[in-house]
Amino acid sequence: RMFTGSTKLPPTKTPQPERLDEVYAALRKGLQSYLQVHQLELDSLGQQIRENKKNSRLVRACPVKPVTPVSRVASAIIHGELHIECRDVEELYEAYCIQRRLRDGASKMVAAFNSATGSKEARESLSEANKGYREYTEHMCSLENELESQMGEFHVKMKGLAGFARLCAGDQYEVLMRYGRQRWRLRGRVEVSNKQIWDSEEFTFQPLVTELLSIKVTELKSLANHVVVGSVSCEMLDLFCPLPQTLAVDINDLGTVKLNLEVTWRS
Repeated sequence: RMFTGSTKLPPTKTPQPERLDEVYAALRKGLQSYLQVHQLELDSLGQQIRENKKNSRLVRACPVKPVTPVSRVASAIIHGELHIECRDVEELYEAYCIQRRLRDGASKMVAAFNSATGSKEARESLSEANKGYREYTEHMCSLENELESQMGEFHVKMKGLAGFARLCAGDQYEVLMRYGRQRWRLRGRVEVSNKQIWDSEEFTFQPLVTELLSIKVTELKSLANHVVVGSVSCEMLDLFCPLPQTLAVDINDLGTVKLNLEVTWRS
């Protein structure tokens, strides 16, 4: 998968219902794929066990590689089903939609009372409508945060920079990844053999509703002379996938420097 620059999302001072719709759709699709992958694994395992029992004499004569324990696969399926069928995701989203409709209704009431005559009753009704609007807004923000706690983790592995003739032996780089308040800063150098040595190779990010992953790569030439190779913001919605994904991120505008990452989502 290739990533290029993208526009940053709006700040998270107010609920982001349109964005949450996108996140929910991506998350639910990922959970369903997660369940299907492990169901296929369980079916294959069950078939292997039945064949082993059927050919028990052959198995004793020619030992086969041990199979994956059923309990591990079964627990993965149960875990996925809980995310799809229980309130962890779907009921949270339904509750969010209810608060959204209530907030939209309160917003219309505020507009209506604002345009009404300044009677005491109108002022009291406006005050109540404003109070309701604030409460529904707070509930939506709270539900967005609660959904984030149910979105699993992104495990990211550093696979190195690719720059064709851009990377030379002895070059040193710093990579800074920001995802909301989460930060991963790592430094590496290019060896004579073109192998890259990094002081950190893995990091775990908590998925967020309204943030993009920001990546900045800097070449460390000397203590007082650092050159920014480029920076980019990456969408994370496509990473809700049951299988590890290898990503090639274009760091500069020409795409001559890429950052290679491997991302595994665990629900």
